[in-house]
Amino acid sequence: MIIAIDGPAGSGKSTVAKLVATKLGFHYLDTGAMYRAVAVRALDNGFELSDEPALAEIAASQKIGFEHEGAESLPTRVLIGGEDVTDAIRTPRADEAVSVVARSPKVRTAMVEQQRAIGRASNIVVEGRDIGTVVFPDAEVKVFLTASAEERARRRAAQNAARGMASDAAATLEAMKRRDKIDTTREVSPLTLAEDAIQLDTTGLSIEQVVEAIAKLAAKASA
Repeated sequence: MIIAIDGPAGSGKSTVAKLVATKLGFHYLDTGAMYRAVAVRALDNGFELSDEPALAEIAASQKIGFEHEGAESLPTRVLIGGEDVTDAIRTPRADEAVSVVARSPKVRTAMVEQQRAIGRASNIVVEGRDIGTVVFPDAEVKVFLTASAEERARRRAAQNAARGMASDAAATLEAMKRRDKIDTTREVSPLTLAEDAIQLDTTGLSIEQVVEAIAKLAAKASA
């Protein structure tokens, strides 16, 4: 079974997806890690991030895989071409490079093929902005998480504060609105609600309530 969770920035997709995977005993597919792996391999090979053909070649030819310890839902190791890049993809260098790599249409096309191959091999929970519309249009469960911009900005500000980062509420809200506009109007795989997705407004809901709601949808789909 594939559970696809989409939604705008700050809607809680990543946190919810990981908790749902753990609750159901599914694997969590970290698509962001896949783009980071391509970025790291490109930099290690000395390629410019503006060299889209080189990036696309890496994405198409280098198999990206995840390893799990025992029955763990969250991956413990990330590999590209058999090389362990678990630590390398979480560095400032990868942080700066991944957004450039992820914007490439050719890279995204190659990544979709790899993601689908992983999805065919096991039960997974995967989140993003085009999972139910582009990556897994046939997913058994599709959920579109949303919340008011104000609520999502509040959550992001709280996350920043917890990390010891200064956060201005008004500035965070404006940044959230700009991100929404970019995500919904981009040419490649814009953020949209799949016709058969269940829209779940998380404003006022706890993480536990959202996870339970999705778990119930999964149980209904498998019945």
